[in-house]
Amino acid sequence: MKLDILAFGAHPDDVELGCGATIAKEISLGKKVGIVDLTRGELGTRGSADLRDIEAANSAEILGVSVRENLRFSDGFFVNDKEHQLEVIKMIRKYQPEIVLCNAVDDRHIDHPKGSRLVSDACFLSGLLKIETEIEGELQEKWRPKLVYHYIQWKNLEPDFVIDVSGFMDIKKKSVLAYTSQFYDPTSNEPETPITSKNFTDSVDYRAKDLGRLIGVDFAEGFISERYVAVENLSKLI
Repeated sequence: MKLDILAFGAHPDDVELGCGATIAKEISLGKKVGIVDLTRGELGTRGSADLRDIEAANSAEILGVSVRENLRFSDGFFVNDKEHQLEVIKMIRKYQPEIVLCNAVDDRHIDHPKGSRLVSDACFLSGLLKIETEIEGELQEKWRPKLVYHYIQWKNLEPDFVIDVSGFMDIKKKSVLAYTSQFYDPTSNEPETPITSKNFTDSVDYRAKDLGRLIGVDFAEGFISERYVAVENLSKLI
């Protein structure tokens, strides 16, 4: 299956929080989108890896993505080395996306910038002919995505560009809240974490509203680019 967009996240729920509305919008425009989670989030304070698997599947159905896979790297301890790069390369070559979305370049959780660099490096290496990979005994063809963009997570990083996602925030919020073990639940007896507060859940809305305010729309999501963003002419800019 060839995808238009492949989104990577260090943990299940990273993609939904970082760019869920953008994914929903692209799918509405007929694009094929997939998600690859690097870990199962097994070190999360709440829930379990098995529960996160179920939540990720439910969230994927809400978003309408074509496929979701999990590479089962070690949560908290995966590194950007040859072994991990080759596994990511296999996913890139398997789905041959034109665009890759990945974790924030800098963030509170150490796995986010690690995952960001790992996926970015793998996108380059995936285009090298002499790196051989195979799936189910078949050699894969080299493939390098045309574009690699990084979504924004905990920290308020300065985006290189923003996407108008007005009309798609409801889908994003439903996909985020599919992770019932992770977010605000006043009836829960489990330990509190930085993402279990009502303020954090509310921030999904108000951060997108603030970015939207800056470009004159209701809601927006921001991205960081690894190269200059080109436009055809001035009329293409909002």
